[in-house]
Amino acid sequence: MVKYQEAELNDIFAALADPTRRALLARLETEENLSVSELARPFHVSLPAVMKHLDVLSDAGLIARQKTGRTVNVRLNAEPMEHAMEWLARYQRFWSHKLDQLAAFLEEEDTIPERGKDEITD
Repeated sequence: MVKYQEAELNDIFAALADPTRRALLARLETEENLSVSELARPFHVSLPAVMKHLDVLSDAGLIARQKTGRTVNVRLNAEPMEHAMEWLARYQRFWSHKLDQLAAFLEEEDTIPERGKDEITD
């Protein structure tokens, strides 16, 4: 099961690594169920390039496509991102703990009286 999750995470992060794909997902977040041509319209890339991006997003499970006649509609499927968020949350907890330790150490350092100024005699 770990290998499956690892492959799924690889696909999700690879899909999210590209700014065009992130922009496509952002657009689908605000405008539900767009046709491929409507989705591609604001992007300065060819329709075949958008289709390739959609293939990557689909392979990662981040979008769903539905064909009605000659029109293919696309909608966001954010559920797989939950797996990525869970993975990232482990590291957030790790770093939060480390930063809390650093803050405690620095606060402790601030409470230690400064020595040296009053103790130095010539």
